[in-house]
Amino acid sequence: MGTEIVRELTPRSGDTVYRKEAASAFFGTPLAGRLVGWGVDTVLVAGCTTSGCVRASVIDAQAYRFRTVVVEECVFDRAITPHRLNLFDIAQKYALVRSLEHVEAWLRRLRIPKG
Repeated sequence: MGTEIVRELTPRSGDTVYRKEAASAFFGTPLAGRLVGWGVDTVLVAGCTTSGCVRASVIDAQAYRFRTVVVEECVFDRAITPHRLNLFDIAQKYALVRSLEHVEAWLRRLRIPKG
């Protein structure tokens, strides 16, 4: 079906999973409201396909005014050309596109309150 959660991203106890029925993770789900309620201002995007679900989620995240970062090594497409073209276009209009190394270093520098 193509909607299974990959082993590396298996939810932990207490994690919330939303099943989406459209390309965007935001469309028809309570995701945006939840993030706003939690005071989230930045979203990191990973997934497939770059030209479809990733792009749709990025556009919606930007429309909701979230700072949006696409983790380059964590998105992919069926072919390299649409992948690269969409990453270029996303970076020009909607989101930051950053390497996994860059994002991991940035996350290590954050001080996120516990609780």
